[in-house]
Amino acid sequence: MMDLIAHNLAPIMFVTVMAMLLIGFPVAFTLAAGGLIFFWIGVELSAFVPTSDITLFWSLLKAHPERIYGIMYNDILLAVPFFTFMGLILERSGMAEDLLYTIGQLFGAVRGGLAYAVIFVGALLAATTGVVAASVIAMGLISLPIMMRYGYNRSFATGTIAASGTLAQIVPPSLVLIIMADQLGRPVGDMYVGALYPAGIIILSYAAYVFLITMFKPSWAPALPEEARQMKGGVPSLTVLTLLAVALHFVLFNTAFAEMRYEVRFVWSATSAALFAFLVAIANRLFKLKLLSELGERVIIVMMPPLALIFLVLGTIFLGIATPTEGGAMGATGALVMALAKKRLTWKTLNQALISTTKLASFVMFILIGARVFGLTFFGVNGNIWIEELLLRLPGGQFGFLLMVTILIFILGMFLDFFEIAFIIVPLLVPVALALDIDLIWFGIIIGINLQTSFLTPPFGFALFYLRSISPKKEWKDEITGRLLPAVKTLEIYKGAIPYIIIQFAIIILVIMNPGLVTHYKGDKEVVDPNTIEIVVPSFGGALDGQSLGTPLGVPGELGGLPPLGQELPGSNSNENGGTLQLPGLSLEGPPNIGGEPPAVNPEPQVDLSQPPVIE
Repeated sequence: MMDLIAHNLAPIMFVTVMAMLLIGFPVAFTLAAGGLIFFWIGVELSAFVPTSDITLFWSLLKAHPERIYGIMYNDILLAVPFFTFMGLILERSGMAEDLLYTIGQLFGAVRGGLAYAVIFVGALLAATTGVVAASVIAMGLISLPIMMRYGYNRSFATGTIAASGTLAQIVPPSLVLIIMADQLGRPVGDMYVGALYPAGIIILSYAAYVFLITMFKPSWAPALPEEARQMKGGVPSLTVLTLLAVALHFVLFNTAFAEMRYEVRFVWSATSAALFAFLVAIANRLFKLKLLSELGERVIIVMMPPLALIFLVLGTIFLGIATPTEGGAMGATGALVMALAKKRLTWKTLNQALISTTKLASFVMFILIGARVFGLTFFGVNGNIWIEELLLRLPGGQFGFLLMVTILIFILGMFLDFFEIAFIIVPLLVPVALALDIDLIWFGIIIGINLQTSFLTPPFGFALFYLRSISPKKEWKDEITGRLLPAVKTLEIYKGAIPYIIIQFAIIILVIMNPGLVTHYKGDKEVVDPNTIEIVVPSFGGALDGQSLGTPLGVPGELGGLPPLGQELPGSNSNENGGTLQLPGLSLEGPPNIGGEPPAVNPEPQVDLSQPPVIE
């Protein structure tokens, strides 16, 4: 019986801890307590089983202080409080309100215009804040009443807002990508570059779904009525300026910055084009040039602060100017400057943002400490071997493993927070991914999209909870129209999220089937196998010319080896006396004889130690 329990202690430990988490016990304390309790059980059982099954002993507990200290000096995790603080400050700076109003006016004349605006603004907020709660709450408070006022289907409206808010999970600079990079041991910058194409595909897929709704269910997403469009016309001038900026971007991309790396070229050319458009809009406003309409001018001026912040964070990372942690610090500083410029930075706002940031950072640190305690015990009972053997037996190789991981994380995402999944599940999957030769950046992006989906999955999708908290729970009177509008039901929010969950799954399969969507982060860098490196000795005019150091020296009769002393050197020519070139013999009884007679040595006088010394 003891043998059976000891041999299966890893699955027993895993299932027990997962059950405690699902019941609702605090994550950090559940992990730490589970690790310590099963450590004690493992040590006691180790006396009854072979040491290969359980490798735990009491002195191993001394490793915990160093493991916990390793969390504290991990500079990658410093980016978490920086990006959190940046998102909370931007939430209160009024940027979301300005963007939603302006983009809503821009797309208001087309069916589904408000939905397009929500997706577009959600992507911009994701690229600046990286915090789901801030995006969902800001867009829900601003957009949901307007969408309900003008007759949008409630399920469609709530689903679009919730899904657009979750873009902060996959669009850089995402907290999920930072945590994934840390757990996978890969650079955050590579994770950001690898996420660009999948994130763009997700945004376009959301827009395509809105377009299909406007084609087949036009009553679900009507255009804004005439009286609601306060800035009419002006699209042609904005279109012309946009086309000029895009043309400038391509010209600079292929000429002035052609010698740079792809990401560097793109950032500098896009920044130059955006700066050109912004200067034209500013000149139009200052000098009354009337080159742009009021709408076009407002769109460009309102768009520049978030774009500048995106450059400050992502641009500096891609250009190699800053690390992700430094980029987060600059982003937090930029958010403070933006809020100050809009006169929204008060002591109360700053205090609330700091308190919320401290709580989240402490939450992350305590979970990491608990995960380290859990991990030490789990690996000590060979849990990693159990997981590896279990998953390597799956049919389908890489595809079967990735599909199984997708289903597992999707199910766990219904009940667990992404921090818990990232700190508990992901480290257990890394050895299997490496054994299957899976690129870890590709693996991390797949998990990141899955974690984004978990924010939408009923019954515990966090984006759904955030939206539920700010949605009207009973009939309410619209101040603009004076009409009574119905409440938003929880079931309507759940129904609205389902199409976007299906889109997410389709994109996960697409990324699994096309790893190049992620692995482009490698660029043109050639991967070199260290085992194929060969060092060639330069020519010295001797017998070893052109020989490789790959062959051990000193092995007689082999290429690159030296013969024994006194024997002929391979490939040597005869000397001038007709003999062969040989290495001299070696005698330990005197000084070495190098090419001639040994130098004369003055013998030292003999000393008779039996007589007393003579002092002259």
